[in-house]
Amino acid sequence: MKRKLAILGSTGSIGTQALEVVDEHPDMFEVYALTARNRVDMLVAQARKFMPEAVAIADESKYTELKEALSDLPVKVWAGEDAIAQVAEAGPVDMTLTAMVGYAGLKPTIAAVKAGKAIALANKETLVVAGELITSLAIRHKAPLLPVDSEHSAIFQCLAGNWDNPVECIWLTASGGPFRTFTRAEMAMVTKEQALKHPNWTMGAKVTIDSATMMNKGFEMIEAKWLFNLVPEQIRVVVHPQSIVHSMVEFADGAVMAQLGIPDMKLPISYAFSYPKRLTSKAPRLDFRRYNTLTFEEPDTERFPNLAFALESMRRGGNAPCILNAANEIAVASFLRDKTGFLQMSDIIEQTLQKASFIANPSYEDYVATDAEARRIATELIG
Repeated sequence: MKRKLAILGSTGSIGTQALEVVDEHPDMFEVYALTARNRVDMLVAQARKFMPEAVAIADESKYTELKEALSDLPVKVWAGEDAIAQVAEAGPVDMTLTAMVGYAGLKPTIAAVKAGKAIALANKETLVVAGELITSLAIRHKAPLLPVDSEHSAIFQCLAGNWDNPVECIWLTASGGPFRTFTRAEMAMVTKEQALKHPNWTMGAKVTIDSATMMNKGFEMIEAKWLFNLVPEQIRVVVHPQSIVHSMVEFADGAVMAQLGIPDMKLPISYAFSYPKRLTSKAPRLDFRRYNTLTFEEPDTERFPNLAFALESMRRGGNAPCILNAANEIAVASFLRDKTGFLQMSDIIEQTLQKASFIANPSYEDYVATDAEARRIATELIG
């Protein structure tokens, strides 16, 4: 039987690569549903190629355009946030890939988890914002959470067959981004165009900026806490500019296991789709003769304070990571509109964390209210 997939965020970087995996293994996977935020043309092209049962677009103003473009096909067309949540939990779906960017991924992920779907999790913000809620729901509804982020997939692969062995710590590797060697003075002059040029990975704009500020790694620390049931002291970050070692697990006896490979997101995507099996791939292989030097460095939280903000938010718990995420989304969007400087993003995040209301044991409704409050505060700080 083919595994039926709902791909949320199919027009983004992860979504398009996920469809490449499906295209390479048509005997194993079938696309049941596709969703996008507002890219109608690409969604239409995907629908024509993969012939899903349904497509949904978050931007309701695009509904008529999408509907008319697919009027000659037997494809259901929906629009709005609720429609995307309905797609995620649809009965025939075996696995939901959450590849939407940011807070928008929370609601449909909750819907899919409550429906007991296997979750291929590429939307790290879901666990950043509401990790305790998501993991408790996953246990209650027996919904597997399979990581798609390259670092978390690496940890997952290293733990396979070692679930009962005590873990001393995990090491999340970070490329360091394009400004790894920049001084604070140089970083103050960074432009949007510079920040969007990642040295190793090809990603969407928001994730690329998060990588440049190292907020992406901060989010991954919080995500790892929930995925692997760790305490903050067990989660460590090391800068590895070559991006060949995708992350490591250090066990109680001192042994360290690492997962290596060239920077290619199709590997963790396919592993999540096919787990516990591994699929054949035509991707280029790692040639150690080419990568004959691998280096590791301590991250600098003075130049990259977002990493420190994320660690403190993780330790504080409650709705602090939700505040962190909301402030970051507003700051990054402002930077991409050329209204905020590169270093100012961290200032906005820090001040929002200080001003927003803290809730130690938040409900889903509290997360929604916190997100709105933090966004308002961050927007006011930008002016």
